[in-house]
Amino acid sequence: MKSFLNIKRKRKHDLRQILNAIFYLVKTGCQWRMLPGEFPKWQIVYYYFNRWKTLGVIERSDAF
Repeated sequence: MKSFLNIKRKRKHDLRQILNAIFYLVKTGCQWRMLPGEFPKWQIVYYYFNRWKTLGVIERSDAF
C-alpha cells in the first residue's frame, strides 16, 4: 500500500515551457488566446499563472 501512495503522475506539460509562455506574454503584450503554437495551450498557461499568482510564487514586479 505504501508504494502505491508514492506513485507520482508524470506532467503532461513542461513547466519551463509554461514559464517561457508567461515571459512571452509579458514581453510582447500578447493576449492569452493569441499565444503561438510553440507554447502549451493558453488555458494551461493561464491556469499555472493564476495558481502561482495566488500562491505568491509570482508577484507584481518591475521585472515583469
